[in-house]
Amino acid sequence: MATWNSRGLRGSTLEDMINRTNEKYAESGLALIQKIPTPITPVKLDKDTRQITLAYFDQKSTVDYIGAVQGIPVCFDAKECASDTFALQNIHEHQVDFMEKFEKQGGVAFFLIYYTHKDVLYYLPYEMLRFFWDRAKEGGRKSFRYEELNPAYALPKKHGILVPYLEGLKIDLEDRDGE
Repeated sequence: MATWNSRGLRGSTLEDMINRTNEKYAESGLALIQKIPTPITPVKLDKDTRQITLAYFDQKSTVDYIGAVQGIPVCFDAKECASDTFALQNIHEHQVDFMEKFEKQGGVAFFLIYYTHKDVLYYLPYEMLRFFWDRAKEGGRKSFRYEELNPAYALPKKHGILVPYLEGLKIDLEDRDGE
């Protein structure tokens, strides 16, 4: 069983940035995106503060965020990467399965990857992730390199929007229409 420890808040900076972006998008009427909490069962509680200090995950979570952008259902997960190589072990099969089913229902699924060492945010469309995923399943690389990614999906810096993923979604939708 996977355990959670309050000291291990990896990815919380990216999550905070996305949450603030989602608030801005909601205030502007552009999108309504909700963070999906990961269900946990507390194991240890601090008697004085009544805060959970140790817990385990109840079940596999699907994605970090789900909602709608101008009537389009979207779901996405956020990951951080400290090198040019992103290990696919950071993505779980049940997440890929959920995203595949979500797309079959007419939604748009994607990953947001923050390359911390480059200070680059990247929008990874589900279809591109699926290419890397299938390649690994067929005995190929179990990772992908930053150089393999389409540079058009690198998210631009925007004043007031910390994670401008709607820019990536726009390109993703245009690419889908062009097929």
